[in-house]
Amino acid sequence: MVRSVLCLLAVGLAFLAKSAGAADAQLPMKVMTFNLRYASTNSPNSWAVRRPVMRECLQRYQPDVMGTQEGLYAQLLDLAKDLPAYDWIGTGREGGSRGEFAAVFYKKSRFEPLSYDHFWLSDTPTVIASATWGNKVVRMATMVELRERRSGVRFYVFNVHLDHQSQPARERSAELLRDRIARIPEPAPVLLIGDFNAGPPENRTYQILVEQGILKDFWLTAERRRNEGFSTFHDFAGPKPGSWRIDWVMGRGQWTARQAEVITYSRRGQYPSDHFPVMVDLTLGVDHSP
Repeated sequence: MVRSVLCLLAVGLAFLAKSAGAADAQLPMKVMTFNLRYASTNSPNSWAVRRPVMRECLQRYQPDVMGTQEGLYAQLLDLAKDLPAYDWIGTGREGGSRGEFAAVFYKKSRFEPLSYDHFWLSDTPTVIASATWGNKVVRMATMVELRERRSGVRFYVFNVHLDHQSQPARERSAELLRDRIARIPEPAPVLLIGDFNAGPPENRTYQILVEQGILKDFWLTAERRRNEGFSTFHDFAGPKPGSWRIDWVMGRGQWTARQAEVITYSRRGQYPSDHFPVMVDLTLGVDHSP
């Protein structure tokens, strides 16, 4: 009898320990946003010149998930060829393979896509190439639901490129993104990454996304920051002090930001893009408890 009680007690303690450990599990993930600068033949920063530097940069930093902006179809095919560990999802903002993409790249050995969607930043988001908010350039977003293969954890990634001229269009876009994210039932984790063409904290575009705790700005919540104070858009001029941090990584859910970095990688003075990529080392709290 005593032996049976002790055996049951041991099993119970082991179960509780396992449950507590699982509930406290952390899923590490490196998330990057990178405006690629659309491919062109213009010197001195043609895509042919930038492509090997881009490849070296991404091979060095190894993001797990990356949102790209401005990439053209052939350019993204080049990138996929240079980075065989990754797969990607996206569509051209003019429809099909036409126009710039807001693509989502992910390590295919680690993640599998479960669903995806593309929508346009307008009053008619399901209408391809629609623009109704005063922006002269068509703008869109890509959403991908990813499953981490080992843990089974699911999360959503939104990647976006907001307008560079119209503040009203940026604000309406932020409202649409906020509403789309709100459709996803909590506590599902969500990431929002992209080039927002607006500088926090004073811009209303930013405030719409962070007010009332809707999303967290991981640059601000990170335990450590590298290259703080550099503008993320540098126009191929390299690092320069400034507060124009227009490339953001944000999220909802049990994310913890360990380190955020403005990556200033170059090779012999050649930068991969006119934007610096921004990468955040995140951990996602994983609760497997019953």
